[in-house]
Amino acid sequence: MPRQSIKTDKDGNLKKLGDAIRAARKARGFSQEAFADAAGIDRSHMGKIERGERNLSVLNIIRIASALDDRASDVFRAAGL
Repeated sequence: MPRQSIKTDKDGNLKKLGDAIRAARKARGFSQEAFADAAGIDRSHMGKIERGERNLSVLNIIRIASALDDRASDVFRAAGL
């Protein structure tokens, strides 16, 4: 199976995940910078994640979920994945 990247993500799963993360962040009142700090992820990298330009590692998904006080499965569910 080829590596998943924005170029091979024909179903738009990275964009769906990024949109769900952005919506959850905003619903909790975080700025992107404050949220990235809470998740331990560089702000510019978080922007790319939210735009669906980065393929997240499992550890970053867990960090993001933790900063949202959610589980990783909740993040995927919110994205419809």
